[in-house]
Amino acid sequence: MLIAVCTRSPIPHHLLRSTGAPLLVSSLLALSGCTSAPQPPESRAAVNQQQQMNDQVRQQLDLIPPPSKTRYLAVRSLSTWENPYLTVQGNMVTLHVTLADANTSGLGQGGLLRPAGARQQSLNVAVSALPAALNAVPQTSWPYGRVVALEEAHNVPEKARPGVRRTMESVMKSLSDLGVVIYEWQDGGSGLR
Repeated sequence: MLIAVCTRSPIPHHLLRSTGAPLLVSSLLALSGCTSAPQPPESRAAVNQQQQMNDQVRQQLDLIPPPSKTRYLAVRSLSTWENPYLTVQGNMVTLHVTLADANTSGLGQGGLLRPAGARQQSLNVAVSALPAALNAVPQTSWPYGRVVALEEAHNVPEKARPGVRRTMESVMKSLSDLGVVIYEWQDGGSGLR
């Protein structure tokens, strides 16, 4: 006996149970658009919880003003980039943040007593934890607005490149869902996405 289960199937349940017509049932399932079994309740709960968290993060990130193209398009080096930027690796992302200078005086800025490098922080983050990590970045660390630079890790072995590219696409989707503009950084140049 063949039993087919589909949560979005418009086909009556008495047609889904068949003893002599498995071809008919599979044809009806294909026509109804049913392609996979329903998710278990705990999986649906996890997806809903992740979606709610992403919605909360998006609301917090919406407090950061929209990006200023005239400011960030003029940047020619990641060493002078002031907003957060991401380096994508195989299974994780490195989040680079430059904290705002607590001293508002221009005296000694960038010098021996107040080096800009001392305010830079890097953190390895799982792709699934990226929204929460971006939400934790202080609002003062977004001087260009809601935009991040995104680059692939350098010197990636040939056989690891497909994995890095998949992670890159996942990160791009996550950033897009959060309403963050992506400035994709290339060696020797950059591009807006």
